[in-house]
Amino acid sequence: MLLADKVAVIHGAGGAIGGAVARAFAREGAKVFLAGLTMARLQAVAADIQAAGGAAESAAVDALDAQAVDRHADAVAQKAGGIDIALNAIGVAHVQGTPFADLSLQDYEYPIGVYTRSNFITAQAVARHMVQKGSGVILTLSTPGARLPGPGYMGNCVASAAVEAMSRHLAGELGAQGIRVVCMRPHAIPEAVATSHTREVFRPMAERTGLGIDQMLAGAAAGTLLKRLPTLDEVANTAVFLASGYAGAITGTVANLSCGFLVD
Repeated sequence: MLLADKVAVIHGAGGAIGGAVARAFAREGAKVFLAGLTMARLQAVAADIQAAGGAAESAAVDALDAQAVDRHADAVAQKAGGIDIALNAIGVAHVQGTPFADLSLQDYEYPIGVYTRSNFITAQAVARHMVQKGSGVILTLSTPGARLPGPGYMGNCVASAAVEAMSRHLAGELGAQGIRVVCMRPHAIPEAVATSHTREVFRPMAERTGLGIDQMLAGAAAGTLLKRLPTLDEVANTAVFLASGYAGAITGTVANLSCGFLVD
């Protein structure tokens, strides 16, 4: 098992990506602590993990509430003896598809504020405990919007670019303490779009182009080098690899999971 005896904290664990990563971490031997806003969704993920023989606990935690996140991290570290891995996989519905001239300042600022604030809060909370151990892995999530020019993505683009910049800087801040930081940048994942907030995020863009969401995703797949979009399993297994000792020399970078939509 690649993550045997590791302790992982996942914010947004009730979502599609967070839940998939939690299941993969547990499969590889980690004890996972699931955090999010909706207990029913967290408990469903925990039940899957426990049914497969893994260890998981759930807690209702708002990733934008610094005190609540700190309390949760402290409780996990006290109970489990430390924190080895953390992932921020929260997601919020935000405006996409609105031309710049029509975009309100509030709609522009909202995703930037949410994603930069939450990633700062969750990373800081776990880093305090990782520093004590002299090791740890912090994983973040962005989107191809970080490098995608074009109309309708202003807030998403700046938010994604900011998360990637934060991740690189965190790697520099924490590397001397043995902590690695890696951002994952998947393209739209059809399985996730079907069940998460991203479906509503994509809907206005699809409507403006006169396409259904599934048609829009098919067009996006055709625009990648691999002529497809990533799967949840591929993203989750990449997270396992990055959190494992096999990726021990990887930090301060972005794992491009866009199936060749972007080429670094």
